[in-house]
Amino acid sequence: MYIVTGGAGFIGSHLVENINAGGVSDIIVVDSIGKDDEKYKNLCDLSIADYYDKDEFSLMLSNGKLPCNIKAVFHQGACTDTMETDGRFMLENNFTFSKKILEYTLKNKIPLVYASSASTYGCGKNFSERAEYEQPLNVYGYSKLLFDQYVRKLLPAAESTVIGLRYFNVYGSRETYKGRMASMVYQLYRQLKTTGKAKLFEGSGGYGNGEQCRDFISVSDVVKINMFFAGGKVKKGIVNCGTGKSRTFNDIAQTIISIIGSGKIEYIEMPENIKSKYQSFTEADLSNLRGLGYTQEFASLEEGVKQCVEYWNR
Repeated sequence: MYIVTGGAGFIGSHLVENINAGGVSDIIVVDSIGKDDEKYKNLCDLSIADYYDKDEFSLMLSNGKLPCNIKAVFHQGACTDTMETDGRFMLENNFTFSKKILEYTLKNKIPLVYASSASTYGCGKNFSERAEYEQPLNVYGYSKLLFDQYVRKLLPAAESTVIGLRYFNVYGSRETYKGRMASMVYQLYRQLKTTGKAKLFEGSGGYGNGEQCRDFISVSDVVKINMFFAGGKVKKGIVNCGTGKSRTFNDIAQTIISIIGSGKIEYIEMPENIKSKYQSFTEADLSNLRGLGYTQEFASLEEGVKQCVEYWNR
């Protein structure tokens, strides 16, 4: 049996899909599906054994009432709204709940692969998983860093796999429900399909119009990395989950335009409320990832975006 928290979400549902593809449906999905929340649609074509609301699952953890045959826990559930300002809400969801899962998996020696974030690096230019480079710019990034720090203290004594994956800019299918928190790949696709224009920010942080760079990684590659760490020998650490190659927002827009055959780019001024909290550049240092034995190559931005556009055009 596998447990996937955030299993109705973007990455979580892809993990469920991947496990199903291996002929396994013995999966518990944990999530919080609220009023008018359409992420439930991500589960409609998948096969699972059971579903628990996050609060119900939290109580089960406290009471030790989980199944005994758990192969791995994929902890993807979190509040991912980088604009959320309610610190208590953010820390309860992303830190306190995560501690419960960690403590349970360590006690029962169950492999745990959890979602951290590249937001822990803030506006820095060095993306190596070291404390001196970690300077989050919002409470979301801090909540992720706080849990990483907690994990680091417990790793030396851990007897089972504990891997924190610092996701960079993940894109792919099953993210249409995310609204303004969807990847820029999907947002630019929607803009071009509905208005014929891709809106990108004017120059900032020393970068020209639309030339801000991010490390964009296909969700299919993210799933492969999760599955790699969930099996095999015990592995421990905080690991970047990106491609190691930054690309510009112009690259994304131009790639989508070339695929759909029309459209243009329009540059807009960056809102004042995000200027001081905007990452103009990210690029994963893959030393830890490769050092722990992950050798697969990544889909290029052009390949990944093409697959996405073909899926969204269906």
